[in-house]
Amino acid sequence: DSGERMNLLGRMSFQVPAGMALTGCMLQFYRTVPAVVFWQWVNQSFNAVVNYTNRNAASAISPRQIAVAYVTATGTALATAVGLNLYTKRAPPLVARWVPFAAVAAANCVNIPMMRQQEIINGITVTDEDNNELGRSRRAAVKGITQVVVSRITMAAPGMIILPIIMERLEKFPFMKRIRLFHGPLQVLLCGGFLLFMVPAACALFPQRCSLALADLEPELRASIVAKHGDQVPYIYFNKGL
Repeated sequence: DSGERMNLLGRMSFQVPAGMALTGCMLQFYRTVPAVVFWQWVNQSFNAVVNYTNRNAASAISPRQIAVAYVTATGTALATAVGLNLYTKRAPPLVARWVPFAAVAAANCVNIPMMRQQEIINGITVTDEDNNELGRSRRAAVKGITQVVVSRITMAAPGMIILPIIMERLEKFPFMKRIRLFHGPLQVLLCGGFLLFMVPAACALFPQRCSLALADLEPELRASIVAKHGDQVPYIYFNKGL
């Protein structure tokens, strides 16, 4: 949107190396509250960078809004993780292993909309099929951000749901009990295997250039487009971000 180069940490191409390390550590260190707090905080700090980098950059966001988004999302993740961690103390071990995913999913539902709140408040630029600007739409922003939230949760789901089942069964074998020191690195590598496929798959769930039917736009914007173009613009298009 701006023509500026994206920072390295926020690029989707950095999701596999960073995501595998963070996810592996969240899945490995889930038993104690201090460990849960630390790794959820690190993960949400990384997510804040990713969400800011992959926003629709045509909509400006102030440092104060970034700070509020970061604190809100991190607080949501920590409250979810710590609350569920305490709640599942007497639950089967596998249930406790799924707590990190619940925290990540809940935080994504907060982190992404908050980091991109300016798009929801002021709308994002929408165009016709030939990239001619038509105005700004809040409904387009909501649709784009919703799709991004679904993509991010889908990206994390297989690794954070299936991998705990795998580790739960592997840890019952005698050889796994002898190499407890390597459980963490093993989880990191397995997370990398999941993300290697899930990052492109999740990003491809919805097109980057998103569309919305003219009938679904705000009445005032729809009326403006119809007044200028008649029935020649059945759909509008916009960049949903990643």
